[in-house]
Amino acid sequence: MITRRAWLARMTAGGAALALGMARLRQALAMGSVEAGIARVRGDVRVNGQAARRGMEVKPGDVVVAGSDAELVVVVVRDAFLVRANSRVEFSGDAARLAVAALRVVIGALLSVFEPGGKKRIQTGTAAIGIRGTGVYVEAGQMRTYVCVCYGEAELAPVDDPDAAETVRTAHHDQPRYIYPKGMPRMIERAPVINHADAELVLLESLVGRKPPFTAGKY
Repeated sequence: MITRRAWLARMTAGGAALALGMARLRQALAMGSVEAGIARVRGDVRVNGQAARRGMEVKPGDVVVAGSDAELVVVVVRDAFLVRANSRVEFSGDAARLAVAALRVVIGALLSVFEPGGKKRIQTGTAAIGIRGTGVYVEAGQMRTYVCVCYGEAELAPVDDPDAAETVRTAHHDQPRYIYPKGMPRMIERAPVINHADAELVLLESLVGRKPPFTAGKY
């Protein structure tokens, strides 16, 4: 586990590299040319079995599968998502309004930013995460789920023991957690900050016309 000071230093360096790598996307944002739907796709990504392409709509009922060395950035109404490589994410909600109410991360990693006020839910094999307008990063594995509420509020509940639920309120990656299945000594325990960066949150929020609270001087 690294110290917070060391982590912040790494995030600064990593954020600069990420910003450089996504320069074209940022230019498109500045020009207002990024449409709803898929904003960026790299590698082998499938939506309901079809090859993902920029501008393709992702809606409730759809299944996104990202292969190795793949990545997808997508906007669904007022929420935005980054699907990592080797991931399977299932979207559900109001198909008529195209609004996502819940996501199931079967395997892999997902970074999400949600419109304030709406109740959303992320489900994995070991965790149920209740969200109300926040930024959250999830990694779903066979034996545990990693959750970082990057800012905002969420309820974290082990699937095998809902009574052990914990409400997390954070300003800036303050309380990451591992959530385990039945049989472990502790169902929820503290975790380090891993595998996601502030620059990615800034990117996702910019796609839906917002800024994360930590960029606005609030935190």
